[in-house]
Amino acid sequence: MYRKEIKVLDCTIRDGGLINDYQFSEKFVKAVYRAICDSGVDYLELGKKLVESEDYPRSKYGPWNFSDDDVVQRIVDSYQGKHRPQLSVMFDVGRVDIATLRDKKDSPIDMVRTACYVHQVDKGLDLVKRCKEKGYATTLNIMAVSAAIEAELMEALEDVAKTPELDFLYLVDSYGAYYSEQVTHMLNLYGKYVPREKLAFHGHNNIQLAYSNTQQAIIDGVNMLDATINGIGRGAGNCCLELLLGFLKNPKFDVRPIYRVIQEEFVPLRQEIEWGYNDIYGISGLMNQHPREAMKFRANREKRDNCYDFHELVTRQDVGPV
Repeated sequence: MYRKEIKVLDCTIRDGGLINDYQFSEKFVKAVYRAICDSGVDYLELGKKLVESEDYPRSKYGPWNFSDDDVVQRIVDSYQGKHRPQLSVMFDVGRVDIATLRDKKDSPIDMVRTACYVHQVDKGLDLVKRCKEKGYATTLNIMAVSAAIEAELMEALEDVAKTPELDFLYLVDSYGAYYSEQVTHMLNLYGKYVPREKLAFHGHNNIQLAYSNTQQAIIDGVNMLDATINGIGRGAGNCCLELLLGFLKNPKFDVRPIYRVIQEEFVPLRQEIEWGYNDIYGISGLMNQHPREAMKFRANREKRDNCYDFHELVTRQDVGPV
């Protein structure tokens, strides 16, 4: 599959940081940065850019939860390859202070991606506009749409359609619950409100469809795609960057640096933290549920693989939505 318009965004540090509270070492992040530079990947998301608070203290969360400009600059300065990816960070609605965001000309960051739920889209679009005023490229990532009421989503998309400051609108399969037909349906819905060239896709792998759903998004005309190295990400993780680069057949991409950093950094990391498909995350995906309950269940090392027990837990009539 070759289409020169396709751009790839690596969100290894940001999505992977959801596993370990963004406690990646600077050495590890520099290794990822070097691999992304050498592979020719278009964008690299270096973390979230949240404001410190009682809920998000620096004593618990690592530097990639805050992505201070000086820390990001150290990563950029660590390697001067022939290709420098555009750098992004993520805002969470209600957890940021836009006043702390410098103008683009004074920052190493190029793009701000704003994450929100359907009922927060108005606040998300306000952040998009303010980031654009400061000179940044912008995205809106509407989360958990697989569990949203479609009429409410369409109402939110009407507001999106009135926001020219938005560069990309993401279809986000937060729960890893979509099948390819649903990806197509949702992209067609989004395409009624924004031009197809503004659509982007971010998949999760709870039912092992992140890669194939990303392929479906390509078939449906999406040119902005998310992936992570070795599929690292919360719960079952994301579309594997190394597989996606191989599939795209674009000579600007070189997958070898990605496999090298997997061998040198990610294989050892798997001894410390867990990600990727297992039966517990598969059940949460089939149930179209947030993976937090599955992650909590996996934390009990004695019973973490008791998939029958987990299935009974989340399907009991008295449990309700997770």
